[in-house]
Amino acid sequence: MLRRANVKDAQAIFKILQEYAIKGILLPRSLNSIYENIRDFFVYEENGKIVGIGSLHVYWEDLAEIKSLAVLEEYQHKGIGKQIVLKCIEDAKNLGLKKVFALTYVPEFFKKLGFKEADKSEFPQKVWTECIHCVKFNDCKEVPVLLELEEKNG
Repeated sequence: MLRRANVKDAQAIFKILQEYAIKGILLPRSLNSIYENIRDFFVYEENGKIVGIGSLHVYWEDLAEIKSLAVLEEYQHKGIGKQIVLKCIEDAKNLGLKKVFALTYVPEFFKKLGFKEADKSEFPQKVWTECIHCVKFNDCKEVPVLLELEEKNG
């Protein structure tokens, strides 16, 4: 079941993010940051256990980022990540956004969903608010991917 996160999910979200941060796959996030941004998150629950997470963070009137996308290893390759990304895209369209981007080590995953590789210079809001503070700023291996959204009619 895919749903919007609530405050009771923060600890589980934090635990999943920590697991991937330790492996160097995702950047760490503080529990405080998760609580502050809980409205950005979606969670995928199976048998009462959160097994996948992702968030949509709005940067500007036309731009949002899909962040903190992670699915527990034993639940991967079941379409959970894809469902979370599609939910984030739907949310972005409902908000009236024109573009959604992600910084990823697996650009092929996003390309299958219609994203195209981009240049970080297209996202100055991200680079100068978050990336600049990252320990990997000068040696970032993440690939920026971008999806242009169609106008929502009605």
